[in-house]
Amino acid sequence: MTEPAERPRPIVRALRPADAPAVLEAFGSAPDMARQGQVRTREEAERYVARLTSPGGGSRALAICVDGRCVGLVGVAVDRDNRSGWVYYWTHAAHRGRGVTAAAVTTAADHALSEGGLERLELGHRVNNPASGGVARAAGFVQEGLERAKFLIDGERIDVLTYGRLRSDPWPEGPRLPLDPTGLEGPWWDAP
Repeated sequence: MTEPAERPRPIVRALRPADAPAVLEAFGSAPDMARQGQVRTREEAERYVARLTSPGGGSRALAICVDGRCVGLVGVAVDRDNRSGWVYYWTHAAHRGRGVTAAAVTTAADHALSEGGLERLELGHRVNNPASGGVARAAGFVQEGLERAKFLIDGERIDVLTYGRLRSDPWPEGPRLPLDPTGLEGPWWDAP
């Protein structure tokens, strides 16, 4: 009897231009991905990746990779004056519900608040997306507030829960993913 093959462990690394086809595939994996941006063609995927990786763009974008292929993203829009960042994330529908996103967000937040030099991270999610709240809490974010009727989605006003994580907060105990630091060197508040 043959032993089952061990599943490769996902990793987190800097987003690369070559990830554009995988980004396009992820955006086509579920209708809710449309909230992450307009990516319907290869050209739009290339522009999306170029915007997130452009020097001077003020953000860091980390790919969540399985078998070397990007299946998700953790982004941090950096506020250099305040040494803080706004965290956002998405995952291809086929890779959701496995804890990969929470582990990736935890890994990215740990790096941003240590080697990355940031002092505070923030994020928000729609109240009708409890899975995103689970990711935030697992990654050590503390709920700080509620923005009432923030988004208009399909004609309905939706509240947003907001979270923060400080460098000085206790770090979460949950799993992390291996991080390839190539392209993530230096302080994030001085983002390329």
